[in-house]
Amino acid sequence: MSWTRVIVLSALTTLLILTFSSVVENAAVRDDSKPADHKGAARQVFMPESEASNFFKRRGRRSVQYYEFQAEQRVRMQKDEQRREYNEEQRNEYENYVEEERDEINERSRETNEQLREYHYDGFYPRSQWFH
Repeated sequence: MSWTRVIVLSALTTLLILTFSSVVENAAVRDDSKPADHKGAARQVFMPESEASNFFKRRGRRSVQYYEFQAEQRVRMQKDEQRREYNEEQRNEYENYVEEERDEINERSRETNEQLREYHYDGFYPRSQWFH
């Protein structure tokens, strides 16, 4: 147990020394190829108010590609709507045709059944008396 205490205490003392040391600015390895200019970085992030308003005015305008894209989308939506209407119209026509065809078939079969009943009717109505 004593060796774990030694490791923990040495790690804590190292951390304490690094924290309160004024020489060390951060724990990252410094790249000496670039000069460290803190004010230059702030200048890149922050800009004067006049430049900022100009920036947003420039960015507020849409590009020509955006308007072309919108026009293309409108045309595509119109085509989709026309295709949808055409398919709906075709479906309605087919449903009407099928309904009329069924009605016609039902009417023919009803007429045929009535004719068969009239032809074979012998005066006895209850069906039980048909086959005597």
